[in-house]
Amino acid sequence: MQSDSIHEILQALDRRRAALFSLEGKKALVIGGNKGLGQAMALALASAGADVCVAARGPSGLEETAQAIRALGRKGIQHATDVTAERNVIDLMDFVKTHFGGLDVLVNSQGTVHLRDAIDFEEEEWQKVIDINLKSVFLTCKHGARLMLERGKGKIINISSVRGFQGRAQDLAYAPSKGAVNQLTRSLAIELGIKGINVNGIAPVFTLTAISAPQINDPKKREWILSRIPMKRLGALEDLFGPVIFLASSASDFVNGHILPVDGGWLIA
Repeated sequence: MQSDSIHEILQALDRRRAALFSLEGKKALVIGGNKGLGQAMALALASAGADVCVAARGPSGLEETAQAIRALGRKGIQHATDVTAERNVIDLMDFVKTHFGGLDVLVNSQGTVHLRDAIDFEEEEWQKVIDINLKSVFLTCKHGARLMLERGKGKIINISSVRGFQGRAQDLAYAPSKGAVNQLTRSLAIELGIKGINVNGIAPVFTLTAISAPQINDPKKREWILSRIPMKRLGALEDLFGPVIFLASSASDFVNGHILPVDGGWLIA
């Protein structure tokens, strides 16, 4: 005979099993959804049932991604804008509300990198990296949260990096910006969690995308990277499918303020 506690657990599982990882009916916005990690995660969200708006600074790749979302049977729309300007972010959220009626999931996957010796690091390049990697995340979280608060719930997922936990020579902007994204994520989680909005992050390791290609394609650097990863392989776009669906779904309703490394063990090695 089953104990009362086991019976209650089984009842809860039966009620939630089908919907646990489903995003059916959810409305998502993926910044940087035109290529690389952002594009992969936008398609993953759509495959789990979400309607998805993809946004990026330029139009390249946006329509292609939106078409792929529609091919999955979901509503896919796109909006080209520079989210380092607050007025543009406000307009983007108005666009999402007009077409989707609201917002359930926000993924911040925009990013850029610039490496140079410290004494030669240009102020303009430093500011560009900070604006794209950090300022834009602050702005989209601020105005995305406004939309989510209208529904009393939501999921914000900020894409960080293993470099958000570690320094690196010649990296005076990218690693600091990702470390700040981690802290921004935690601060938002403390404030917004009580209001029904979960704020978490994902920290990938080197994945073959445009932003990491210069290092991965260098044989010596690639060999060093692989030597640092216990699983002895680079990250793949599909490695982000499960984490982003998990953090966007009700399966993660009690996960808040967490930065999830998707790194093959890089950070523990």
